[in-house]
Formats: sequence, structure tokens, C-alpha cells
Amino acid sequence: MGSRYGGLKQIDPVGPSGETVLDYAVFDAIRAGFGRVVFVIRRDFEELFRTQIGARYAGKIAVDYVFQSLDALPPGLTPPAGREKPWGTGHAVWCARDAVKENFAVINADDFYGADSFNRLASFLQSTPAVAIVRGYDPMSGHKAPAPVGPAKTLEFAIVGFRLANTLSEHGAVSRGICAADAVGRLVSITETHGITAADVGTEPDKKFSGETTVSMNCWGFTPALFVGLDTQFREFLGARGTEPKSEFYLPGAVSTMIARGETTVRVLPTESAWFGITFRDDKPRVQAALAALVGAGLYPARLW
Repeated sequence: MGSRYGGLKQIDPVGPSGETVLDYAVFDAIRAGFGRVVFVIRRDFEELFRTQIGARYAGKIAVDYVFQSLDALPPGLTPPAGREKPWGTGHAVWCARDAVKENFAVINADDFYGADSFNRLASFLQSTPAVAIVRGYDPMSGHKAPAPVGPAKTLEFAIVGFRLANTLSEHGAVSRGICAADAVGRLVSITETHGITAADVGTEPDKKFSGETTVSMNCWGFTPALFVGLDTQFREFLGARGTEPKSEFYLPGAVSTMIARGETTVRVLPTESAWFGITFRDDKPRVQAALAALVGAGLYPARLW
């Protein structure tokens, strides 16, 4: 809803020819080789997205829609009284489990990730087998696999890692997922850290964070096997915290749990791309200027579509 922004950020024009941030993401994804985009939206936004967003991509990339709603829950479960919002980013991806049967990326619709991010994800996803049998479960069909299931397969996902210095807002504090990786570049954990300001980042001894700190901006590469772990954890989450009126099932937390349980490894794909986001209304002029500079440098056409 864009409560801090004061409107629906995903359709606000910021490019020189009226493009949205999402237009640049789809444009970069097409150039990198992606073949379909799936929007996870609220059902009451469907007509708006179909006419003002999805229609732009007709003939350029396949478009599908998935609806995240409060009552989109595993069979037999109902939302608690007083609950008003869906269950967060992990729930949003879980809602797409029937629509996505191939390797896929997950991004935020109102963030600019840069062409390099999509190229790195495409390279990873194109070289990673899409089918995996996990504990007798076939994620491609969503059903129990017939026995025997054969030897266990090691799952691997990916995350694009941004430099913290490239992800800050000049107009307020932000929340970032601080990534810890091992010596070979595999993700160990993500720590959600709130209230980070530009004044907190630098090389001076009194700074809380280095600008080189790797952070997650929810730019992921997955195989369909993700849905196995998501389904298990979402059920666990609802059992433990489902009655809380504002609890959220976060995608980074779910992936971190899969790592801790030995169910997957996650490769960190570092990028020097600058992230642009519109968290606050005052961020918009900066994003417009940054996009105009990229167009001026010849990295994007003046009119995308």
C-alpha cells in the first residue's frame, strides 16, 4: 500500500517517458533471458495492475497474476479474528506455489536492482537443475513422490548481495537484511536490522556499519524446491504465531531456517549495482535523477516500451 510513501509506489512514474521502477525491472529481466513475470498482488488491485502495468508488457513477456489474501492459508486453517493484513513476504511467495513450476527470481516491485543483478541471477538459474526430490516430495507437482525417491539432492539457491552504501535513503531510516557469508561465498544468515541511517555508515570508528557490508534487498534466485520448505515453515509459523494480529512470515527468515536445517545452501552473488528504492515520498526526485543519468549514459533507452 505504500503507507510511508502515501500511495501505490509500483505505478508512480519515475522514468523520462513515464516508466515505473517496475518497468525497469521487467526490462532488465527480459534482457537477461527471463520468460515470464508473475505479479503477487491484492485482488482489489487486479484491474489497476492489468490495465496500467501488465498491459505494457503484451507481446514482450508472458504475464500472470497471483493473489495474496488474508484467507490464503493451508487447508483447514482460517485467519484469526482481528487480523487485517496478509502474512508477509514469505506468504506472498508461498501463494505463487501453483503458478511457478520452473526456476525463478523473487524481487520487490518497487525496487531498482540494475541489469547486473538480473544477469547474475539468470546465469545461476540457467545452470541449476529445476527438478529436485526432497524428502519424498516432488515440488514440480506439489505431491508426494512415489517411492523410492532415489538419493537425496543438495539444493542451492542464490541471493544478490548489495553494498550497504548503495542502498541507503537520504530521507529517513531503512531496514536492511545484513548478510553473513562463509569463506566460499555461501550465505550463513540474514539479520534483519532496523533504523539504519546514512549517518550510521562509513569507515570511521564511531560508525555502526561499513559501507562494504553485504545486504539483502530481497533479490533472490530459487528452484521450485523452495516451496517445500516454505510450506513446512508457514504451517509451523501459523501454529506458533498465527493468532498474533500483526505477525509476519518473512522470506529471508524462512530461507535462513532452511540453511540452519541443512535443507539448502545459498550462493551470494555480489553486485556493484546501485539499488534505488522509493521508501519515502522525498526519495522520488533522487530516483528520477538516477534513472535519467542511466538513460543519458546509454544504459537504457529513453522510452522502454
